[in-house]
Amino acid sequence: MHSIQITTGTREAMIDITARLEELLQSRETTSGLMTVYTPHTTTGLTINEGADPDVCRDILAHLRTMIPQHAGFRHAEGNSDAHIKATLFGSSVQIIVHEGRLMLGTWQRIFLGEFDGPRTRTLWVRITG
Repeated sequence: MHSIQITTGTREAMIDITARLEELLQSRETTSGLMTVYTPHTTTGLTINEGADPDVCRDILAHLRTMIPQHAGFRHAEGNSDAHIKATLFGSSVQIIVHEGRLMLGTWQRIFLGEFDGPRTRTLWVRITG
C-alpha cells in the first residue's frame, strides 16, 4: 500500500489528483489490475468526473453549498456537519482499472479529492492489485 499527501488551500475544493496517481502507477511494475484510492478522512470524498471544463467542479461545489449550507442549524459541535454530509455524498473511495500501465479513464474523466473542511493536509491510501 502507498500513501500520498495532498495539501488543500481552501475550505472547499475539488482537487485533481489524477497526475499524482499516474506518477505512482509509473513507479510500479504492475501493468494490469485495479487501483483503489481511499480517504480515511470523514470530511473529504473522492469522485471521478469531468476534468476538461473547470466549470463542472465549480458547479458541483456551488450546488453542494446550496443543498447543504455550512450553517444550517446542525447539532454537531464542531460546526462542520455540512462537510460530513458532502463527503458522504462523494464516497470515501474510487477504483480505476489499470491496463497496460495506464489508468482506464474516459476521455474527459479525472479523479478528484473533494475537500469540504479545509485547508488541511490530507493523506490518501492507494493500493494497486494485479
